[in-house]
Amino acid sequence: MSHHTHLPIDALSVRGQKVLDLVPFRQRAVDGAVLLSNDFGDHLFLENDEYQAVLKGDVANDSPIRTKLKANNFLARELDKDAITARLQEKYRFLRAGPSLHIFVVTLRCNHTCQYCHASRARMDAPDVDMSIETAERCVDFAFETTSPSLTIEFQGGEPLANWPVVEHIIEYARQKNALAGKSLMFALVTNLSLMDEEKLAYLIDRRVQICTSLDGPADLHDGQRIWKDGKSHDTTVDWIRRINQHYVDAGMDPHLYHIEALPTITKLTLERGNELVEHYANLGCKSIFLRNLDPFGWGAAVKTRLGYTMPDFLAFYRKTFEHIVEMNRNGQDMVERTAALLFSKILGNQEPNYLDIRSPCGAGIGQLAYGHDGRLFTCDEGRMVDRSGDDCFAIGQVDKDRYRDVISGPTVRSMVLASTLEAQPGCANCVYKPWCGVCPVHNYCEQGSIHGRMADSTYCQKHMGIFDFLMERVHRADPFEMALFQRWATPRGQPHYVHEAESL
Repeated sequence: MSHHTHLPIDALSVRGQKVLDLVPFRQRAVDGAVLLSNDFGDHLFLENDEYQAVLKGDVANDSPIRTKLKANNFLARELDKDAITARLQEKYRFLRAGPSLHIFVVTLRCNHTCQYCHASRARMDAPDVDMSIETAERCVDFAFETTSPSLTIEFQGGEPLANWPVVEHIIEYARQKNALAGKSLMFALVTNLSLMDEEKLAYLIDRRVQICTSLDGPADLHDGQRIWKDGKSHDTTVDWIRRINQHYVDAGMDPHLYHIEALPTITKLTLERGNELVEHYANLGCKSIFLRNLDPFGWGAAVKTRLGYTMPDFLAFYRKTFEHIVEMNRNGQDMVERTAALLFSKILGNQEPNYLDIRSPCGAGIGQLAYGHDGRLFTCDEGRMVDRSGDDCFAIGQVDKDRYRDVISGPTVRSMVLASTLEAQPGCANCVYKPWCGVCPVHNYCEQGSIHGRMADSTYCQKHMGIFDFLMERVHRADPFEMALFQRWATPRGQPHYVHEAESL
C-alpha cells in the first residue's frame, strides 16, 4: 500500500524545500517593490519581504500573498485555463488576419520643408512623383486581397492634398470594391492642411475620412520647424483644426471621440516647453497628445546634431510633461497622453490595441503595407522611408507584377516577423515588460545595421524601458484619482462613425 504526502495545492517539494507552484514569471525592481509579470499579461507588485517569502515557498494557504498571487494568475494549479486561453486568443487575433493598415503615398510633393522630415519630400514642381489613377486602382485591388476583415487606407505623402484627384478617386473606387468585399473599411488622411479648402473638407466629412495633422506647438516653435515659404504654417494649421473640430461639434458628435488628430514631433527645442506644448493643444480643444521622440528615418537622421537629444533627455521631458497632464486632469481639463494610454490598455485593460510599432511580432508586412507613388510595396512606412534614402532592403514587390500571397509570404516579411518576435530577441525574452512591448526592426536597422539589433545598446529599448518603468512606478504609487484616470485612459472606445460597412452604391 502506497503512502502519499499531501502538500498544499499551491506547493511542491524540491529537494526537501517547499516552493510555490508558480507559472513562469519575470521580475524587476520598481519603486522600491518587486514587479512580477507573466505571459498572460498579468502583473503584481510585491514588497521585498513578500517576494522573499514567495521564493522560499513560505506562504500559507490563508496568506494575503497567496490571495494576490491567485487573483493575478500566478498560481499554476489554480488557473482558469479556459479564460486564459480566450484572453490569449483575443490578444493574438491579428495573427489570424492579415494586413489591415494600407498606407498609400499618393505623392512625394510637399510645400513644407520640415527640419526633421521623415518622408524625404520632393519639391512641388518635381515631375513623376504623383500616383496615377491606374496605379491607384491597382493598389486598391492589392489591398483588398488582404484576409483581414477590416481595412484602413491611410493617405500620406509628401502632402497628399497635392494629388487631390487621386485621393478622391481612391475613396470612391475602394467604396465600390467594398460593396462586394464586405469589409469594415476606413479612410485616414495625414495632411499639413495648407492645401485644404471648404470643398475638400466637405467631401472628407461626407465620406467620413479621419483627418490627422502635425502641430509642433506655439507659432514660433511650429513655424521654426515646419517651414512653409508661402505662408504661416502654424496659423493655417490652427485655423483648420478649429474649423474641422467645429464640424463634429455642429453634427452633435462626441468631441472626445471625433476630432482632428494632431501630433507633435519633439525636438531639442521642445524639451523645455512641454507644459506650454500641452496647454497649446488644450486651448485648441484637443483632447489628446502623442509625445513622440525623433526617429532615425529619412532626413530625421541627418538633423540629429541640430534638433536631436539623448534618450535620457527625452525621458526626463516625458516624465515632466506627463505629470503636468495628470495635474491638468485633476483640475478638470481632459487630456490624454497617447503613449501612456496605449501601454495602460495592455497593462491595466488586458487589451491588445494592435498598435503596430509596439507589438510582438510587429506589423511589418503582416499588419501593414506601404504603397509607393509608383506602386512599389514596402513592409511598412518606415521601410519606405529607408528606401527613399537609397536602401531598398524593405521593398517587397510591385502591385502590377507580384501576387499578394507571394509578397506576404516572402523572405523579407518572414525575416521581419522573426526579428520582431520577442521570444527570439535576447534581452527581451526575459524582460518583465515583454507581455506588453515590441521592437521595430527598421529602427534596429537604421540605428545598428541589423534588423535584429542589440537591445542592450538600443535607444528604442532604452525609451520603452524608461517609459514602462515610469508608468509602473506611477501605477504603484497612484492615488484613487490617478488610478481612475489611468483606467479611463486604458479603456478603448471605438469610432464607428468612420467605419464604412458594405453598402450599396
